[in-house]
Amino acid sequence: MKGKLAPTLMASLSLLLLAACGSSATGPDGGQEPARPASPSTQAEAPSSTPSPTPEAPKIQGKITVMTNRTDLVDTKLKEYAEQFKAKYPDVTEVEFEGLKDYEKTLKIRMSSKELTDVVMVPTGISNEDIPRYFAPLDDLGLNDKILFAETRNIDGKQYGITIGAKALGIVYNKKAFEKAGITELPMTLDEFYEACEKLKAAGIIPFATNFKEKWPLSSFKNLGVVIAGDLQYLNDMRHDDAPFQVDSPIGQATMILKTIVDRGYAEPDLMSTNWEGSKKEIANGTMAMYMLGNWVIPQIIENGGKDEDIGFIPMPVDNTGVPKGYVSEDFSYMVNKDSPNIETAKAFVKFMIEETDYDEYSGLLPVLKGKEATLAQVQEFMAYNPVLFEAAPNNTDMVAIQNHAQIDWASLFQEAVMEDDLQKLFDGYNKKWAAAKKELGL
Repeated sequence: MKGKLAPTLMASLSLLLLAACGSSATGPDGGQEPARPASPSTQAEAPSSTPSPTPEAPKIQGKITVMTNRTDLVDTKLKEYAEQFKAKYPDVTEVEFEGLKDYEKTLKIRMSSKELTDVVMVPTGISNEDIPRYFAPLDDLGLNDKILFAETRNIDGKQYGITIGAKALGIVYNKKAFEKAGITELPMTLDEFYEACEKLKAAGIIPFATNFKEKWPLSSFKNLGVVIAGDLQYLNDMRHDDAPFQVDSPIGQATMILKTIVDRGYAEPDLMSTNWEGSKKEIANGTMAMYMLGNWVIPQIIENGGKDEDIGFIPMPVDNTGVPKGYVSEDFSYMVNKDSPNIETAKAFVKFMIEETDYDEYSGLLPVLKGKEATLAQVQEFMAYNPVLFEAAPNNTDMVAIQNHAQIDWASLFQEAVMEDDLQKLFDGYNKKWAAAKKELGL
């Protein structure tokens, strides 16, 4: 099956996502048996008919501070949302955003020193084991049954986090670059993908931006391993294996795709001079053709000069079956500091951001609310292929413990793999560290 480069097909994203992510259990309906008159023998014991006073609604007031990784939006879009929130709740005096670089590392330091803001954007790399020590449950917001990925941050039956949105892994591409290279049909198999790269290279266009020096974009190849395995629990199940890193394993096959891209000259000519901000401009103007990233990057490409109609998004081919596949995962989660002096206002802000703003789609994410259809044309193009979607599974605690104890950084692994001629030799070193970590942890 091949996709035509011409029009974007429309699809109902909400229905497809619900099918992929599964339905959530609904809560009790709260219905009760109609009241019956008390019998003479029990009337004397009946409680007083004086109604209990209605609990006073939580006061939404004062100042809150929100910790965010979106340093680029602190003085623009996020400021707009703050003003809208203050207009809804006039007693709120200020909503301040604290933008942090090197976000996850800094957040861990702030958690350990208990220097958290009222609302925190928590990345997926923060283990659930630590969450209840620092954050408050959000069950009283009434969102548990209305959101995707509710189970990811549900700990011991309590909802601690609500993702800001979801993302699909695929190929973000410049249509003009494809046209210049004479690519008239979009690649739906791995061989067709390499053929497209060869045509782009011959046309003087860099086919694929790895952002090798920046390192973190390479982490996407870990999730590609889940798609190749066709198993949501593939990464979690690595904990059962003393030597999970093999060339012919799904993670090995994903690594080989990256190595092939680099070895054949489809990546940036000088890997050590790659630049994330620069790559967005080059994808925008068509001197580079493709990323393998999530849909979240699309608005950033457009902000860097790309025309909306020139940017497309399709599933990344992982084999030669021609069956479109995709990996869907949650982004950062809103959480509320359990020690916040203004916890009700912080919770109200989370609910406001989820239900009353377009932050998810403005950030290029899939809507977190069930039934809310995505309007991003590129997401509709991706979903029009009706891909088999693999939803990210919550991280297994043992898996995370082994990975951390072995000090395995996925992005670093892929960097090393690109530079290593003997991939299995590299993997053997990782297997040794993995097995030692399992033994030392008693797993």
